[in-house]
Amino acid sequence: MSRRVLGLDRVVAVLLGLVLLAGGAAAVVWAAGWLRQWWPGAPARLAVADVTKESWFAAAAAVAAVVLAVLALWWLLAHVPRRSVGTLSLPGSGPGGQSRLTASGPVDAAAEEFALTPGVRSASGRTISDRGELLVEFRAVVEPTADLRTVAAASQEVSAQLRQVLGRDDVRGRVRLSVARNDKTRRVH
Repeated sequence: MSRRVLGLDRVVAVLLGLVLLAGGAAAVVWAAGWLRQWWPGAPARLAVADVTKESWFAAAAAVAAVVLAVLALWWLLAHVPRRSVGTLSLPGSGPGGQSRLTASGPVDAAAEEFALTPGVRSASGRTISDRGELLVEFRAVVEPTADLRTVAAASQEVSAQLRQVLGRDDVRGRVRLSVARNDKTRRVH
């Protein structure tokens, strides 16, 4: 969740709390009969049925429903956790992190290098934030006959090279392997 959404959450929660508190206090004061002491023209009862019979009420209720639905959808989407990492600050770029690198370039290159490993059919990668740690996740499809020791060694080598390229020791790696159903290396054409 972004700081802007978090700040808006807090402001809306405080405002909603104050409105509910004032409404509750007004309801208690009105029910006890004390409201007429401060406001002599206060109605003794509210005729909700009279308001709902007005010609404008249906249109106003529809507009309010649409506005509330759009706000609710935006609210839900704003609270969806974003795990992807767009850019990384490079080491030595100062306290403000002026030198930044788009993470997808080196990760895609590392995935292409990993895909060249014998027994690896395809590979892709992405950079995510997982529980506060920077994580590069590779997904690879391997042949059923692939040597897993070779694949594991290649994944460690590619991860080490990627950490060196990024110049960051806080990058962790994860490799998710899927085994293909059929072996393309044994197909006869």
